[in-house]
Amino acid sequence: MWYFNIYMLSRKNGNERKQTISYTNLIRSLLFGLVVMLGLSCIQQLILANINFGPTMLMVEVRGILINLVFFMFLNLLQKNYENQYVNMELERIRNDNLGAQYELLKQQVNPHFLFNSLSTLKSMVETNDKESVNFIIKLSNFYRYTLESRKLDLIRVHKEIEILNAYLFLQKARFGDGFTFTNTLAKESLNTLIPPFTLQLLVENCIKHNIVSLDRPLHIKVYEEGDCIVVENQMQLKLGENNSLGVGLKNIDLRYSHFVDKPVNIVNDQKVFKIKLPLIYELHYH
Repeated sequence: MWYFNIYMLSRKNGNERKQTISYTNLIRSLLFGLVVMLGLSCIQQLILANINFGPTMLMVEVRGILINLVFFMFLNLLQKNYENQYVNMELERIRNDNLGAQYELLKQQVNPHFLFNSLSTLKSMVETNDKESVNFIIKLSNFYRYTLESRKLDLIRVHKEIEILNAYLFLQKARFGDGFTFTNTLAKESLNTLIPPFTLQLLVENCIKHNIVSLDRPLHIKVYEEGDCIVVENQMQLKLGENNSLGVGLKNIDLRYSHFVDKPVNIVNDQKVFKIKLPLIYELHYH
């Protein structure tokens, strides 16, 4: 009866993923149990013909039904447990594939308009015979070298990210002059932690893109540590029409961080100062 139930389960369509018991198979299994127990009892009667069993035959049949019912339920429980594990594994695989593809897309979204702005600035510098044109070209070359190297990685050291940021800031200084200031007070311990590539650069880019940057109203950007977080801070002096455009880059960063830590990226906005708090990612946690 045990092997008959296994045979019936194996006949199920491989694509069928029902979460209910097959009553057709249950009836077949019970009928098979009745036939088996009836056959065994007949053999017993033939062997022991001199003994009158009487109503015991009914008990034999009931026992057959109960035994086969237990077999059937137990095997179905094993089958459903296996199917659930298989479905969960497939869902997890699809989820990981989706997150991996999403993360790759997020990495490709970094700095989409930066090259155009940089080339426009370089054109202006060349036309005015600016002596910093050569340095600008070198910094632009270094920045895109960092870009090519870092996009292959999921995480880099914070001090490497600062190098990328410094190259970016040099290029922006050529464009805005003293229209903004940048202060970095990160300690050595924080510089040795990990960060998704271009996170700080993207945050500073957002600061410059969404706020007024001018000699009359210079934008002050700070990067420092606070507890177990790296904080990027700037005063609020939004351009007109920028109130609804602050979320895209931040969602990008929050999604990237969700791949590595359970802590969220916190946003503090009191309408005077805007802060982004990035959880520190230690190498031990990443592994």
